[in-house]
Amino acid sequence: MHSATIGETGRLRIALVAPPSEAVPPAKYGGTERIVYELAVELHRRGHHVTVFASGDSAVPCELVATAPAALRPLSQDDDWDGWTLVTVGEVLHRADTFDIIHSHLDWTGILLAQASSTPTVSTFHGRLDRPFAAALLEHAPPGLVAISRNQASVHPSVPWAGMVHHGLTFDEAAFSEERSDDLVFVGRICEEKGVLDAIEVARLTGRPLKIAAKIGPTPSEQEYAEQVFKPALSQADTEFLGELTGPERDRLVGTSHAALMPGAWPEPFGLVAIESLAVGTPVIARRVGALPELIRHGIDGFLADDPPQMAFLVDRVADLDRAGIRSRALKQFSASRMTDDYEEIYARMLAKGAQPTLDDELKGSDLVPAKHASRRAKAPQPVGG
Repeated sequence: MHSATIGETGRLRIALVAPPSEAVPPAKYGGTERIVYELAVELHRRGHHVTVFASGDSAVPCELVATAPAALRPLSQDDDWDGWTLVTVGEVLHRADTFDIIHSHLDWTGILLAQASSTPTVSTFHGRLDRPFAAALLEHAPPGLVAISRNQASVHPSVPWAGMVHHGLTFDEAAFSEERSDDLVFVGRICEEKGVLDAIEVARLTGRPLKIAAKIGPTPSEQEYAEQVFKPALSQADTEFLGELTGPERDRLVGTSHAALMPGAWPEPFGLVAIESLAVGTPVIARRVGALPELIRHGIDGFLADDPPQMAFLVDRVADLDRAGIRSRALKQFSASRMTDDYEEIYARMLAKGAQPTLDDELKGSDLVPAKHASRRAKAPQPVGG
């Protein structure tokens, strides 16, 4: 019986469940694991008893249960990690009764974890939801499903979403620089969906240098794309491939660039690169897809476009934007503290007696509204917003 609420005790026993693909926090690349780390640090700071389920090389300020000896992605030549994911689920279920709330970041496997667990479980989706099997898995969705953007949730409007929580990060070391170069910058992974070739085309059309700080994955398909497609394209413009950088190195590079490019055509469920860029005051020029229109105010934080020629046309207009204002808004709206506030609201609703976290029928298919505004609606609770 899990009767604790944040209001009654002030502290909860919380399990944060990360995939074993990267360490928590990741050494360099790894979006999901960065969010798990931010939550672990802030929830621990607030006095909750936090247990993180992650790879054994993780470094968190709280209890760690190792689900794999070390992060799998840096060691593996493939991405078939299903066995280790099952180990993760087994470890969580074995200890489930010792927690007040379980917070899964395992995407689709999180649904099965929630269905098997006797402990209230929040399941945050970090990836795309437009998959052929998605409708079948979500048909009998358990309570506690959380989307990371309105766009991501809108793919399945009939799902009883417990909330929408925009990601947040700690930006204490993300310094603001008055010095700006003429360079464009691309940060991410070297793969087709992230649009690195389109970034090179924008650089070619504008005649500006392009710095590429990105990871080449270890799998055969990633290696083949890098060698046969990406590297030959570097000669088409004034480009410099820097490889994968650490967080501080990445911040310095982005913070001194003219603009960050996010030209990928795939529907970004969120886009950590965008908020990292905004937090150092660097405007973002992005394709108008996925969640990016939720994060980037067109003509204020940067510009949204539909193709490389349109992006190239907008590059010079970046000079007119208020970089200090961009940074100020990002530090507030996309902070780890705000994200943790939102998740604490969801935890409280999950634990409240008789709570049924669902969306209003009237909201299905439309924008999700923050829980703190739930009193404006006839039904409650409402999803949390960023």
